[in-house]
Amino acid sequence: MIQKILIAVAGLGKCEEMFKMLLEIPAIQQASVTVLHIVPPQVTAEAMAAKLEEGGKILASAIQYLNLEPNKVTARLKQGEPKDTVCQIADEEKADLIIMGSRGLKRLESILENSVSQYVFQLTSRPMLLVKDDIYVKKVKRLLVAFNGSEASKQSLQLALFLLRGIQGGQLFLSHIKPVDKASKAGELGNPEQDPVLQPAIAEAKKQGVSYKCVAGNGKPGEEICKLADELSIDLLVVGSPERRPSVAKALPDLDRLLGNSFSDYVRVQANCPVLLVRTTS
Repeated sequence: MIQKILIAVAGLGKCEEMFKMLLEIPAIQQASVTVLHIVPPQVTAEAMAAKLEEGGKILASAIQYLNLEPNKVTARLKQGEPKDTVCQIADEEKADLIIMGSRGLKRLESILENSVSQYVFQLTSRPMLLVKDDIYVKKVKRLLVAFNGSEASKQSLQLALFLLRGIQGGQLFLSHIKPVDKASKAGELGNPEQDPVLQPAIAEAKKQGVSYKCVAGNGKPGEEICKLADELSIDLLVVGSPERRPSVAKALPDLDRLLGNSFSDYVRVQANCPVLLVRTTS
């Protein structure tokens, strides 16, 4: 269930546009929304006052654009480091979904340029919808779930099914990306409907009455799922991102993921559609 949504805004952009599309989904229409704008530290009091005034205008513009019922929206103007403050407010609000914009910086660039969305992606335990600045936002009808039977992919499936229920003409696409060495065996890619890994996902889609289609893929998982998203004109790509760091390192970026050894990070950077990252701490 998505009952509380946090949208981090920095001026009218793709986040607000994406949320307007989400509002057409019946399952989202009853959610309460917190619209957040963060003012980073300034050198002088005068500069801070000016930034706070500007931030208030940004919030007002975003809320006017979203056109939400007053009792369903809360505006929050906060001072602080943006990357830390988004996580803090998400926890305070007990947000079921964070929506953020992203410049789609590649991994090393993210570190060097101190990407806010990358940092939040690393540290939050909450589902996070990333909308890159250079993508075209469409009505959400065609969802692709990368499913491999893991707990993270199961949670991704459940969230996708939740969103699709009630969408007229909505369709779920399921793909289990197989490594080249395994996929090359005779017949393995012949009929993805027969893939044993996808059987629980297929059963759940049928149980919930959601139209689905299985699509085969083989190769490097990140590259292949992005390619499928393009070929299928996917509106929203849903992937799981398990938490791998020990608790002692929760406050540190996961350099393995930042430097490229992560399926979810590759998709975050390379996908040409909005990406919903579903966290699991298992």
